[in-house]
Amino acid sequence: MTRLELWNGDICVLEVDAIVSPVGPSLWMSTGVAGAIKRAAGDLIEFAAVRQGPREVGEAVITGGGALAARAVIHAVSLDRDHRTTGPALEAAVRSAMALAREMMATSVAFPALGTGIGGYPLEEAAAITVATVRDELARNGVIEHVVFALRGAATYEAFRLALLEEEAAEGAHPPVEVALK
Repeated sequence: MTRLELWNGDICVLEVDAIVSPVGPSLWMSTGVAGAIKRAAGDLIEFAAVRQGPREVGEAVITGGGALAARAVIHAVSLDRDHRTTGPALEAAVRSAMALAREMMATSVAFPALGTGIGGYPLEEAAAITVATVRDELARNGVIEHVVFALRGAATYEAFRLALLEEEAAEGAHPPVEVALK
């Protein structure tokens, strides 16, 4: 059974196979969650990502985890050149990140609240899109056993908690999951 977990804290300290970093098409990691990941992991992961760019919105690339507890960083292009995002961009970025996690045979992956910082996307909508897309991807291929939504702050945590509850209520087509709230 897959485990979906909400965690209120720093994504950089999680001991998972991969963490997802929101980036723009150039793959630079300058601000927000991406900047925090770069500061914790070291500049080399940014250099490794940038060498694989530029990429289109919705695509993703993978690098090593540097000094992080995670073994890899999946750089998901969820922001356009103006650092904004849309619902379709978020969905595509999550799908690409999940595909790369499966490709690397990850059993655990952590997602931040993509697009809700500098991207300016409404928190509740971003949570609903992210949770629904992760659940849909898990239904397609069950390699990943544990997904952590690594969130910062009460409002972000609550938006993802409600999105998970709504997905649970509408479970029908989704595989059963264990939901952990921390």
